Amino acid sequence: MTKSTLILILLALVEVAASSKKETNNREKRDAVLIRSKRRWVLSTIDLEENMPGPFPSKVTTLFNDKKQDNTVKFRISGDGVTRDPVGLFSIDENTGTVSVHRAIDREINPIFHIDFDVLDRQTGIAVDKTLSFNVEIKDKNDNSPQFTPSTIRASVPENTPEGVVQATLQAHDNDQKDTPNSQFTMTVVSQDPASPKFTLKDLPTSTTKQLAFTGCFDYDKAKQYKVLVEARDQGTPTMSSTATVFLDITDSNTHRPEFSSATYNTEVMEMELKEILRIGINDKDTPNTPGSRAVFSILKGNEEANYKIETDPKTNEGVLSVIKGKNFEKTETTELEIAVENEEKLFQCVDGKPVTGPTPKPNTAKVSVKVIDMNDAPVFKKQVEKVYRNENGPPGDVLLVPEVKDEDSDVSKLRYQLVQDPAKWVSVDPKSGKITTVQKMDRESRFVKNGTYTVVMHAIDDGQPPATGTCTVVVYLGDQNDNAPYLVSKNAVMCGNKVDRVDVKPTDLDDRPFAGPFSFSLGGDEELKSLWKLDPTTGTNTSLISLTSLAYGNYSVPLKIQDQQGLQGEDVLQVVVCECTGINTCRGRRPFSSSLGPAAIGLLFAGFLLLALLLLFCFLCDCQSKNFQHIPLNLQDEGNQTLVKYNEEGGGSIFKPESMFLKDGLKTPSAPPEYAVDGYRKGENYTMKSPAGYSYQYNFQEMPSGAGVMSVPQQNWSTIQRERENFRNESRQMPHTYSLARTERNLAEHIERKISSFPEEQRDCPAYSPYQYEYEGKGSDCQSLDQLTVSNLGNNLDFLQNLGPKFNTLGGICQQSMERRNVRL
Repeated sequence: MTKSTLILILLALVEVAASSKKETNNREKRDAVLIRSKRRWVLSTIDLEENMPGPFPSKVTTLFNDKKQDNTVKFRISGDGVTRDPVGLFSIDENTGTVSVHRAIDREINPIFHIDFDVLDRQTGIAVDKTLSFNVEIKDKNDNSPQFTPSTIRASVPENTPEGVVQATLQAHDNDQKDTPNSQFTMTVVSQDPASPKFTLKDLPTSTTKQLAFTGCFDYDKAKQYKVLVEARDQGTPTMSSTATVFLDITDSNTHRPEFSSATYNTEVMEMELKEILRIGINDKDTPNTPGSRAVFSILKGNEEANYKIETDPKTNEGVLSVIKGKNFEKTETTELEIAVENEEKLFQCVDGKPVTGPTPKPNTAKVSVKVIDMNDAPVFKKQVEKVYRNENGPPGDVLLVPEVKDEDSDVSKLRYQLVQDPAKWVSVDPKSGKITTVQKMDRESRFVKNGTYTVVMHAIDDGQPPATGTCTVVVYLGDQNDNAPYLVSKNAVMCGNKVDRVDVKPTDLDDRPFAGPFSFSLGGDEELKSLWKLDPTTGTNTSLISLTSLAYGNYSVPLKIQDQQGLQGEDVLQVVVCECTGINTCRGRRPFSSSLGPAAIGLLFAGFLLLALLLLFCFLCDCQSKNFQHIPLNLQDEGNQTLVKYNEEGGGSIFKPESMFLKDGLKTPSAPPEYAVDGYRKGENYTMKSPAGYSYQYNFQEMPSGAGVMSVPQQNWSTIQRERENFRNESRQMPHTYSLARTERNLAEHIERKISSFPEEQRDCPAYSPYQYEYEGKGSDCQSLDQLTVSNLGNNLDFLQNLGPKFNTLGGICQQSMERRNVRL
């Protein structure tokens, strides 16, 4: 042993001695504080059996305390089963300390009880010792069987489900004490109906859950539903169990191949005809309208040129064979097609309870013979669309196209050609050769030319029965020429205010590049015009007209010259209005007075007019009953056959007896042949009068029953009177109004004086002439005042104005249109 090792051992012994001394000192201090005492309670853990059979109350245990002396103390318990639910389960004899239970206990509800014990002084009720506690544990008993949740399971399983698990999961639970034989259970299939395929249970990660599985295959034709009974049994003593029922509904799958109703079919189709030619039925034992029974048809052979197609009718499940590309009889007279049919769902087969594996069997097939019936083939142009390139404005007589045509069953030389589309009538076609020739110049800027092309459509018709027609479309691409001068898009412009301003000038050219813009601009006219205006810029796609000075309000005509890129010049005149504006390019003007009048207002207005007219007519009839009117015949020959009456006409004149010297030679020129009621003339005699212009007129006098008479002018002299009256009117229009009026009064006075002087002396003493006041209305009407009339029978309901009849609607529409044209608002 080395010296260093001895030193380390000595140090360790010293440290142990020091630690021992320290621990002895601490123990001595603790013993000085604590005082050892005897255990005063004799306690133990109490175990009770679940669901004790009784009788009750039954003794559980007896409590002891060393302070018990005769009857000086008493016992008391509290806690679970005593003062807390379930209350009254436990009790204690306060004198002996015996604890009793009063009924059976279900461990699944109360597995353990915590109870407090006290000892009290019998006299004072004060605790003489500390409160201690103990637990009462309930021993489990196998009184619960495993339970499935849910106890009945229903699942749907396709017939073609491969062997293995199905979508049916079983889960169970046991309420007995966990991890004991009482709560541990196993699940097994105890029965099934039908017996095949065989069902078993497959374990899942949790021991309380299983999944239903099977081996073999289902046959929908044999069994459409399965009933499986599963049992769960625990390991307690005695064992307990329960069952669950699983119902499996089998859905039909494609287990039967579809088969054609016949192995061969025959049909026919007209040459080059596109249509449905055959419907093919099938037989399938699977459930209708399911993927296992819906048919899918295909053409295996005979359709290399894709002339046919076959589809499934979703309603009847038949195969519909159609021609989608016409067959040529000269090439093919009969076609043999091989058609197959399958189902949407893959075929599944179960033999002797085992699924059949391996390659899918071949589908069922049938043969279809299609006969092509010969028909008259239509002529076929070498090119159905011909493109021709020409410049516009070419001379007439240009041959655009000589077509090449073939016909399988007709003589090409017997074809006839005709145009079916030539919108501008620019071309003609030779009916025998089909040669297309221009008959007019073709204008690229014509409205019939679209995107620089002009389209002509021609037909070739053979001599077959019935005649067949081929079509060729000729597209003529027209090259542009500089045959259109540029011009203004708008020839009117507004310049707001009389300050120096500008207006936009936008030209255009119907030609295309390089025969259009950019343009060169210049002013036409004299130097004075150039002192007022200028164009800026002088080249470009558009320009602006600028005023060089302040201009008075008014209209200005500005001639412009516009040249395109090739120097072709167009001349145009821009009309510029200089005015005060209220908006963009809008001159201020006097706003007309306007108002609006609706249909209801028009109805009320005309209703008032009609009512007023009826009242006036009523008053007129009342006044006429007390007077005798004499009819003055009027000759309205010059009025013609009209439906409107001139209400402002004065009529035939008043019936009175003026002095004969004023009426025998007087002249009046009414609008119709004049008739005068005069005195001193004989009935049926003719008289001659002269007008101031020197014309002579023959008048005829007719006596009336009242003693007066009517003087009329024969029709043959009426044209002369009309001509004199027209001359007088023209002369009156050419002089001022005041001068014409004064001249008329002077001529009338001179005429009267001249007539008086021509009478004999004995007839000159006549009363002075005074004008007759024709507008005098008389003394008034004898009818009652309009204010006394009432229309109270109408009431306040004016709904009748909404439907005044078709005639009033027509009149209202005419008035409404007239008011809208005049922009009248009431």
